[in-house]
Amino acid sequence: MPQRSVEVPNTATATSGAIRRSILSPKELTARPAEGINTVYDILVSSGKKYANKDALGARRIVDTIKEQKEVTKKIPGGGEVKEMKTWTYFELSPYSWMTFGEVKSLALTYGSGLRALGLNPTDKMTVYAETSRDWMLMALSASTQNLTITTAYATLGEEGLLYSLQECEIAKSCPLVKNVIYNGAGDAAVLESLATQVKVLSLDELKALGEATPFEPVPPTAEDLACIMYTSGSTGPPKGVMLTHGNIVATVGGAYTFLKPYINGDEVILAFLPLAHILEMAVEMTFIFFGVSIGYGGVKTLTDSSVRNCKGDIRELRPHLLAGVPQIQASPPTVQKLFNTAYNLKWWLMSNGMGALAGPLDALIFNKIKDQVGGRLKLALSGGAPLPKSTQQFMNITSTTLVNGYGMTECSAVMSIQEPTMVTKLGILNGPTSALEAKLVDVPEMGYSSKNLPKPQGELWVRGGSVMKGYYKQPALTKEALTDDGWLMTGDIAEWNEDGTLQIIDRKKNLVKLANGEYVLFNPLTLTFEFLPLTFPFVQNICVHADSEKSYCVALIVPVEAQIRAVPEICARKEVRDKVLASLKDVAKSVGFKPAEVVGQVHLCHEEWTPQNGLLTAAMKLQRKQIVTKHKKELASYMEANPRVPTHI
Repeated sequence: MPQRSVEVPNTATATSGAIRRSILSPKELTARPAEGINTVYDILVSSGKKYANKDALGARRIVDTIKEQKEVTKKIPGGGEVKEMKTWTYFELSPYSWMTFGEVKSLALTYGSGLRALGLNPTDKMTVYAETSRDWMLMALSASTQNLTITTAYATLGEEGLLYSLQECEIAKSCPLVKNVIYNGAGDAAVLESLATQVKVLSLDELKALGEATPFEPVPPTAEDLACIMYTSGSTGPPKGVMLTHGNIVATVGGAYTFLKPYINGDEVILAFLPLAHILEMAVEMTFIFFGVSIGYGGVKTLTDSSVRNCKGDIRELRPHLLAGVPQIQASPPTVQKLFNTAYNLKWWLMSNGMGALAGPLDALIFNKIKDQVGGRLKLALSGGAPLPKSTQQFMNITSTTLVNGYGMTECSAVMSIQEPTMVTKLGILNGPTSALEAKLVDVPEMGYSSKNLPKPQGELWVRGGSVMKGYYKQPALTKEALTDDGWLMTGDIAEWNEDGTLQIIDRKKNLVKLANGEYVLFNPLTLTFEFLPLTFPFVQNICVHADSEKSYCVALIVPVEAQIRAVPEICARKEVRDKVLASLKDVAKSVGFKPAEVVGQVHLCHEEWTPQNGLLTAAMKLQRKQIVTKHKKELASYMEANPRVPTHI
């Protein structure tokens, strides 16, 4: 059996398994993609020289804004309905316009001079708070030309989260220390006038003019200098500022580049639409800038044809070859569902038996129409940042493109493992570690996980290498909880080694609760199963499963997908509605083989949507479990007191 990772001899201990490395770096870990590339600035200079006249960064501009009135039906107390008109906003967008790699390098140097002219000095910090765009990446690259550290904030973080990141990095203390605000796009005249009384406000065009008028020589950073402080969308407290050096980012680029070389020739185009404030998107874009791949920027709200007017959506306009993220694909209409299902199952059988090349007629007859929804040229997509449902991976690989699993953390500069594209029929499997890292599994006896388990060693995944963070900004205690003295990052994820040396994430260390009856409940399997209920049950938008160590069953907090239902607390509270939802959850539990203790005993339908703005989701749209439970403490207590009999069978 071909191995995807190899053991480092004589490294196992009494409480941990042997260290394993990628088959691409058995002797020495990858520190950089090429000699002389040690910083983000080096990547900028190298690509600007090597691919000077090649399209680098593409963007679309708004041509027009279209308002449309649509009639919607709203449920009212008592069971009636009322129709009302609602205004929807759509954009008409231009075709993509491109900057070459040479132009990107030149403009980044000019912006860097402009930043220095505003009073910023090497190692100073600047926050980038914007949606993913060409301008976002240009500002990050320009910071590298003067050894400035960028700090990131999700555009969905909200005022409180933004203030926290600004204050901790001393960019602002409730914002009185902010001296300069640089904006992109068309600014609101009234807002700009108000801001101008407090700070210096410049457009990007004005920053460019300032840089041209007052040029500064570049101040190249070193590998040890901080490239960015990236705030994680933490689910257990305030955002944590992860300190990533230039060496960290370059090591990640090196590991990804080493892995992707057989699959990328540099002539591709990638669609960028995930948040650049998330390390996955930043690492992906830095990697492809080094590759010389063209990056076209899109928006979540303009990806598809249905979300724009008088033009194509971003994905069909750009027709990308590469994608980070999973786009929405419309299912086949019922009239062709039977034929679709037959072709679907046949193609999967062919792929699973090494005969995928024989599926051409099926593609031509059935699946090319679906491929056209993602532009028709997509050859590779990477999922990361959240667990990928096996059903989604299977669907994408059959109908539209090769979709691989990625795994990583902000603390590790994004990428720890990328699934081999030739292994996509092994759903849910990763790979060995990237060539920039080594990994080992450490025993977690209280959860029954041991690195000595056979045939699959299990334990908490620890990783070490050049991409591992320097620490958490101004939080030494948290840093000590995450990093060992000898450089291991303790991920908190439970993993197992498969017989071929690939990894599989199977649990989360902190997701263990012991119920009053002595049985353990692991939240992660429950969450992963129920999180994707919309694939089967369209009434579930979001779900949080909770258990109390003083009780003997679980309660599910559910946000209904229908806004009309959420808007009426009386509907959410109806016993017959809750019973229907509970019955559906129990059907799921039975179908996947849950233990009796894992079966949800009660449900509560929440009439308030969970969002980053109200603190119930992180900026990355992950559950803020602690905040959700706290908000619904009263309701949970009432359900817990009801104390239904714990089922002994399903």
